[in-house]
Amino acid sequence: MRTHYCGQVRAAHIGETVTLYGWVDRRRDHGYVIFVDLRDRSGTVQIVSDPERTPRSHQQAGDLRNEYVIKIVGRVTKRPDESLNPKIPTGEIEIYADEIEILNAVRKQLPFQVSAADSETVREELRLKYRYLDLRRERMSKNLQLRHQVIKSIRRYLEDQEGFIEVETPILTRSTPEGARDYLVPSRVNPGEWYALPQSPQLFKQMLMVSGFDRYYQIARCFRDEDLRADRQLEFTQLDMEMSFMSQAEIIHLNEGLVHHIFKTIKGIDIPTPLPQLTYAEAIDRYGATNPTPAMGWSL
Repeated sequence: MRTHYCGQVRAAHIGETVTLYGWVDRRRDHGYVIFVDLRDRSGTVQIVSDPERTPRSHQQAGDLRNEYVIKIVGRVTKRPDESLNPKIPTGEIEIYADEIEILNAVRKQLPFQVSAADSETVREELRLKYRYLDLRRERMSKNLQLRHQVIKSIRRYLEDQEGFIEVETPILTRSTPEGARDYLVPSRVNPGEWYALPQSPQLFKQMLMVSGFDRYYQIARCFRDEDLRADRQLEFTQLDMEMSFMSQAEIIHLNEGLVHHIFKTIKGIDIPTPLPQLTYAEAIDRYGATNPTPAMGWSL
């Protein structure tokens, strides 16, 4: 059905017929030729409907509005020199739409304009109420894709280069004394009994080490019934690692390699290693003991 994502079409595809699906980001009617910016999670591409070159699609193009979900079939064409847009990856080309099919129309006024939301002040309560619109915005979409890329990079480094295995530990468990209150879940089949949601998989990590799994990691979901802080929600995700038979220097070296790999892979930033180190006394003297309890992993 789909031959390409919107943000994948390039000059190398000029002359090809492509099929795209996506959302109308913007529509510009120049009175004769209609331009549509079609968006999906990969980016945007310009669609053109001309009553002479593409007469079959011109009526449908005139009916389009922002956030309509559409399918287009068209031929990739080089943009005129005066219309080149170096700001976007698809700025060298445009697609003349031979066919436009409206898959879903917007029947009511949108609570906010998705394409302009980054430049407008939209209340957070409104964004959360219409989360499916909020997540269509470029900034939010890139945030989720960046998180995915970081986790993918972590997995590849720990598994392929450092010999770790990923183990999923239980979410419903018994309460254990830790740094905060547990969230409790009542058991339907055992009246009066409760499960606790883990604050971190600490006991399970220790069990795995004793069982001989000397390098374990998990992208773990953690739950803590505590007051909100600037860097902590009631539930959050963290990278948990546990290692046996390693010195402090080896653990530091492994984590430095992980940080270097993430920045190099995701952003192309070559962080020099080894990283500068502070003694405990220097850290306390410079930054103060604002959080005396160390975290049990990396929060993502």
